[in-house]
Amino acid sequence: MDRAAANYRDGVVTGFENVAAYLTPELAYIVEIERYKVRVGEATESASVVLRVTSIYRPEEGAWKIMHRHADPIVSARPIDSVIS
Repeated sequence: MDRAAANYRDGVVTGFENVAAYLTPELAYIVEIERYKVRVGEATESASVVLRVTSIYRPEEGAWKIMHRHADPIVSARPIDSVIS
């Protein structure tokens, strides 16, 4: 997490779009689109970053704790050929 976070600096959240959510007493998940304005890598100017994020939570000692988070830049439909390398 520290290594991933080190690639971004001087950022601000510009929005969250909830795509799906599910909750049980033992498990919860959220799928959302996250939007940021941030400096990436060694850039001197801020850029817009949009990520599709899935976060999975479970209760531990009376509080919900994140147990998994996956984020990627795929936020729109892509042709099936795009999965072939």
